[in-house]
Amino acid sequence: MEITRNGSRPSSQGPADWFTGTVRIDPLLATEPPARVAGAVVTFEPGARTAWHTHPLGQSLVVTAGLGWVQRDGGTIEEIRPGDVVWIAPGEKHWHGATATTAMTHIAIHEALDGNAVDWMEQVSEADYLARS
Repeated sequence: MEITRNGSRPSSQGPADWFTGTVRIDPLLATEPPARVAGAVVTFEPGARTAWHTHPLGQSLVVTAGLGWVQRDGGTIEEIRPGDVVWIAPGEKHWHGATATTAMTHIAIHEALDGNAVDWMEQVSEADYLARS
């Protein structure tokens, strides 16, 4: 058993290659092989979002604060609120983040396959981000 104390791991800024805007990542859980789950608390300031990406074994998002958007490739932008749980299927291209005017925080949980938990792609353009339909 291992107990990781709150505040014992430093926050980091979301890398510009993978995020647009101001994003803070707070490590939540990480496991050693053969386990492969990892999780983080991710806070997106208004207008901030991920780039398009996929997860080989899928991803769960648990929204804890604010108001956000999530979109799968070819789908409409969906609004997400505290208490919502989003399941993104393995290999499903998607992005998620805050709305244009409101910050959003979620817990992101995923598993690695052969050491890889995410495949990053192109940034979400400003026009596509604001194209709520």
